[in-house]
Amino acid sequence: MWTLSGFADEIDDDLETQCLLLGQLGLRYLEFRSAWGINVLDLADRELHEAEAILAAHDLQVSSIGSPIGKISITEPFEPHLERMRRALDVAELLRAPYLRLFSFFLPAGDDPARHRDEVLRRMAALTAEVGDRPVTLLHENEKLIYGDVPSRCLEIVEAVDSDSLRLTWDAANFVQCGVRPHSAGYQLLRPYLEYIQVKDAVLGTGEVVPAGEGDGEVAETLRALHADGFDGIFSLEPHLQQAGALGGFSGADQFARAHTAFVGLLHHEGIEYA
Repeated sequence: MWTLSGFADEIDDDLETQCLLLGQLGLRYLEFRSAWGINVLDLADRELHEAEAILAAHDLQVSSIGSPIGKISITEPFEPHLERMRRALDVAELLRAPYLRLFSFFLPAGDDPARHRDEVLRRMAALTAEVGDRPVTLLHENEKLIYGDVPSRCLEIVEAVDSDSLRLTWDAANFVQCGVRPHSAGYQLLRPYLEYIQVKDAVLGTGEVVPAGEGDGEVAETLRALHADGFDGIFSLEPHLQQAGALGGFSGADQFARAHTAFVGLLHHEGIEYA
């Protein structure tokens, strides 16, 4: 049975409000990116404990920390970011999140990605090494304009780092916005390393983000293939239906509910059970 989660901060800044809608939709998990308008890594320990209590009161668990690790330019200093990674891992453990999302660094506009390959791989290996024996798995997301924005470079990263602590999360909309048809061009290549799916879709011609199944992200084809493969992971709603930017997006309660309806409609059509 597949597990549904979601970026609850796309509903509202207030954590209590986020939790109320998740409960109404029947979700038992959230992907924690921010609360009260503050990124999860910047919450004080006092605020994290308050968040923990609110989640417990609503019987919600954290599926992943939706961190911004790796969302800096490859030309920016790395050591301060490595320290931020340590904070991210502490937060993941405090909130008992089994996964932590990260990225492979923005590239200067117009640069050949190959020029930055060695530094990207060095940094990704260093970030992964920080996990050590912590009970956290890192998930590289294919954000546009970073090194790992297309399937071939996502594969290069995870194979070069070669660690059980680094796996991939799949974002169909981001692939579409890079001119890639996700299932056709990337599924077979990346499937061995996929553990987590971000749920959003986009239109190839314009890059507009739309609910799952309404764009060119080949969402239905990917769901069928994952089901046939015996995938048993997490699907995290990240609708971006009102606003989308480099550090996140926003949908509002109504549009988040619309995104949920669209995705579970696809699951029902395919006869896939979820919780």
